[in-house]
Amino acid sequence: MKVGTFLVTMTIVLLVIGHTGAIAQESNTELSVGENLVRELWNDFKTQNIAALQSKMASGFQSIHEDGARDAEEELKLLKQLNLGDYTLSNFKVTEVGPTIIVSYFVSVGETIDAKRLSTEPAARLTIFLKTDSGWQWIAHANLNPLKQ
Repeated sequence: MKVGTFLVTMTIVLLVIGHTGAIAQESNTELSVGENLVRELWNDFKTQNIAALQSKMASGFQSIHEDGARDAEEELKLLKQLNLGDYTLSNFKVTEVGPTIIVSYFVSVGETIDAKRLSTEPAARLTIFLKTDSGWQWIAHANLNPLKQ
């Protein structure tokens, strides 16, 4: 998928979420909630806790990677094959808008996706959570780490 198309897609997603009419605010509480949700996800990725990941996915989940978009079922299939090395999460930016937390951050990690090794250089990610009656659910994820050619 072309980077330009991906950026347009993510811009549209953010505009739709922002159109709720709520005022976006960032506070230490939001940062810690958003950062903690992301850290939980990455721990589940690393430990291959697929049941926990599945329970955290909201209806309508979607992800985007350089090789294309995935729904929840496809993402879980990918995660079952994910082979993560040690990782570092950094540069968190968290915004809460209505029932949504948007978290952008950088990850340095050795990982293999669809049998392709990705760069270990820090790469941006965007993870979005939706507040539901059962708590925060993972609704969208963008992996901006380019596949090695």
